[in-house]
Amino acid sequence: MVAARITVNGKETPISPAAPHTTVLDFLRERGLTGTKEGCAEGECGACSVMVARPGVNRPTDWVAVNACLVPVAALDGQEVITSEGLATGGSSGGPTALHPVQEEMAVRGGSQCGYCTPGFICSMAAEYYRPDRCAHADPGDGTDPEHGPNGFDLHALSGNLCRCTGYRPIRDAAFAVGTPTEDDALAQRREQSPPEPVATEYTREDSTFLRPGTLAEALRLLRERPGAVVVAGSTDWGVEVNIRARREKCVVAVDRLPELRALRVESDHIEIGAAQTLTEIERRLDGRVPLLAELFPQFASRLIRNSATLGGNLGTGSPIGDSPPVLLALEASVVLADADGEREVPLSDYFTGYRQSVRRPGELIRSVRIPLPLSPVTAFHKIAKRRFDDISSVAVAFALDIEDGTVRRARIGLGGVAATPVRALAAEAALEGRPWTAETVAAATRVLQSQGTPMDDHRASARYRSAMLGQSLLKLYAQTTEAVSA
Repeated sequence: MVAARITVNGKETPISPAAPHTTVLDFLRERGLTGTKEGCAEGECGACSVMVARPGVNRPTDWVAVNACLVPVAALDGQEVITSEGLATGGSSGGPTALHPVQEEMAVRGGSQCGYCTPGFICSMAAEYYRPDRCAHADPGDGTDPEHGPNGFDLHALSGNLCRCTGYRPIRDAAFAVGTPTEDDALAQRREQSPPEPVATEYTREDSTFLRPGTLAEALRLLRERPGAVVVAGSTDWGVEVNIRARREKCVVAVDRLPELRALRVESDHIEIGAAQTLTEIERRLDGRVPLLAELFPQFASRLIRNSATLGGNLGTGSPIGDSPPVLLALEASVVLADADGEREVPLSDYFTGYRQSVRRPGELIRSVRIPLPLSPVTAFHKIAKRRFDDISSVAVAFALDIEDGTVRRARIGLGGVAATPVRALAAEAALEGRPWTAETVAAATRVLQSQGTPMDDHRASARYRSAMLGQSLLKLYAQTTEAVSA
C-alpha cells in the first residue's frame, strides 16, 4: 500500500510520522504553516479554517472550507489542501508576493487588527469566492437582504468564523467587495478538473491505526472484525473528543468517502439521502425540495461545520440536542442500517432508545436516511438558542402539518432538548389532528405540548423555560400560517 501523503499548497508531503489522531491543524503548524491557528479546538471559532478540494455539486471540484482542528490528517490521505499562505502567489517562487483578491480586500478595508482570526476568515471567504454558482446581482439598496451582497457573497460562509477585535462590518465590507475569479486564476481553473479520488488508507503508528476502506462491504467486514473501532465521517464530533478530552482509540474507520453512503435519490414515494453526504452537499443538491430541511440547514451550527458534518454522524451520536433528529422525526424519516449480513430499515421514531443510545447493533452503520413522499405542506423548524447561528439549541421544534379545508388532517411534531432522546410529541399531535386549525384548537394543543418530554435545568436553559418555548413555538406557527393565509 502506498504511503499516506497529502498535498498542501501544491506540494506533496508524507503524513508520517504524525500519529493517526493528529489533526490537520497540528500537522500544518508543525511544518511552519502557522497561519492556521487554534482558537477553540472544537470547530466554533474558525481560526483554523483551510480549503480542501472536494467533489463538486455544479462542477467537477469545489473548494470547501473546513475546520482543520477537527479533521485527522490521515483522513486527507491523497487529498489537496490550501492554507492562507497558499492563496498568495509569487512568494514560493522567489518573486514578489501578490495578494489573493480576498486578502487584498481584507487589508484595504480594515478587516484585520490583531490578525489572529484573519487567516481563517480568509480561507472561508476564499471558498465562497470560488463557489461556482455565486453570481453578482442587483443590489436592492434597502437592506432587505443583509446576508447576501451584490456580488452574490453569502455571509453564512463566515458564520463559523469569530472575531473579537475588528467587529464584523469591515469584514462584511471586504466580503461584499470581492469580484469574480479571473481566467488565469489557478484555483478557479482547478475546479474544472476532477478532485482526487479517495484512496484506501491503512495508517498505523505505534498501537493506533486509521483505516479508510474502499467499499461499504470492506467497511462492514472491518467493523465485524474490530468491534471496538470508532467510525468517523466529518469528525465534527470525534474531533472535539480528541482535542478537549484527549480521547485516543486503537482503531478509527473513516466512511466519509464511501460511494455507497454518498448517493441522493428522489423516488416516486421517498427521498433517500446517503449517510455520508455533508449537510452542505445535501442542501445544494436538494435545492429547497424539502422545505423543512431547507429551514434547518442555515441554523445547523455553521457553514464550516456543515461542510463536514453528515446526517449519519448527527444521528449516530444519539445526542438529544442534535438539530436534525427533530426535523427528521417530523418528516417521519427512517434510517437504513447495514452490517455484514444485510440491511434493515428502522423508523426514526423507534431508533433512539436512551441517552446517546439506539437500536444500532455493533458492526452496523447508518447507510442512508429515507424521507417518505409526499411532504406535508405546512412545515416549520424553530431553534431556540442564545445565538442565531453557530450555537447549540436549548430547544428545537419541527412541525409538519396537513391542513385541508381548515382542519388539521395530520400532524407530526419532532422535539429536541426536552428529553434524554429526540422525541415525537405524540400527545400534542393527537390534540391537533381532526380538529379545526383555530386559535382555540392551538391554545388547547399548546397546553399539551408544554407538558411533553422531561426537560431539565442546565446551563443553557431551565426546564420551565424549555416547556414555555414548546408552547410558544406552536403559537408562532399558528400566527405565521394565519398571516400566510390572510395575505
